[in-house]
Amino acid sequence: MTLLTMVMDQSLDEGYAAAARARGAEGRSRLPVSTRGKLVLALGLALAAVVVTVSGVTAQNDEPVLAKEHDALVQRVNDSTAAADKLQKQVEAARTQVEQEQQRAIGNGGDGGLTALNGAVGTGAVSGPGMKLVIDDAGDSGSGSAVDPRTADGFTGGRLRDRDLQLVVNGLWEAGAEAVSINGQRLTALSPIRAAGDAILVDNRPLVPPYTLLAIGDEKRLPGAFQDSMGGRYLRILQESFGIKETSSPQHSLDLPAAVGFTLRLAVPVAPDSPAPPSPSTPPSPSSSTPAGAAPSAGAKPSRTGASKP
Repeated sequence: MTLLTMVMDQSLDEGYAAAARARGAEGRSRLPVSTRGKLVLALGLALAAVVVTVSGVTAQNDEPVLAKEHDALVQRVNDSTAAADKLQKQVEAARTQVEQEQQRAIGNGGDGGLTALNGAVGTGAVSGPGMKLVIDDAGDSGSGSAVDPRTADGFTGGRLRDRDLQLVVNGLWEAGAEAVSINGQRLTALSPIRAAGDAILVDNRPLVPPYTLLAIGDEKRLPGAFQDSMGGRYLRILQESFGIKETSSPQHSLDLPAAVGFTLRLAVPVAPDSPAPPSPSTPPSPSSSTPAGAAPSAGAKPSRTGASKP
């Protein structure tokens, strides 16, 4: 009866409240702090192991796919290389066939056939006798100036310009030259001689003095014919008036290279019923440069103005 009376009189709520207060002081977890850290570490390691395992499995699964793509790319490269080689062989065979047809159409008569034509137009290398002409600026001429030397005050005119070189080349053609080169640059019927600043351009390639002109022709006749030509007289006036340096000599053997970057232009035949185009009053100059104009008089100084521009 005493126990029952204690239970009835004293409720257990106070005990529960004391236990709750004790748990709040220690924290909600009933486990010690060291135990929680171990659990977190274990969970982290387990998660890392899962990630590594999944990555390994994925990599193993992707290896066959990557190997197949690599093999496919290698095969495509090999196929493209084989196709390019085949096309190159076809191009070479077609080029050989074109050359054979050209030889057959033109023939190999006394004029040398296609080889002689290539040498005449400048697309083939040529050799033979002729003359060598070396032209240099005057000793007191400057270079590298941004001022036009033909109009600068006090300039003596001792620098060769593009128009001067044009007239000299025209004189070589007039004297009977069959092929001409300047500093190793072969001239053709389409080769321009122009100026860009202080430089002279031949076929858009800059040249520097001295200018060595090689002309193939009759070594006995060509030097004298050039001296009597318009270009020869003009060059003598440049020497006497402005100090331009010039030396010429006949040559028993000269080798001229083929023109580089030559673009072939084909003529179009005129229909039989079409009117013929009017013939020019004077035949075009055979020079590779622009028309040189009229020859200067014997006692006059050449004009030193009006440079041609590219």
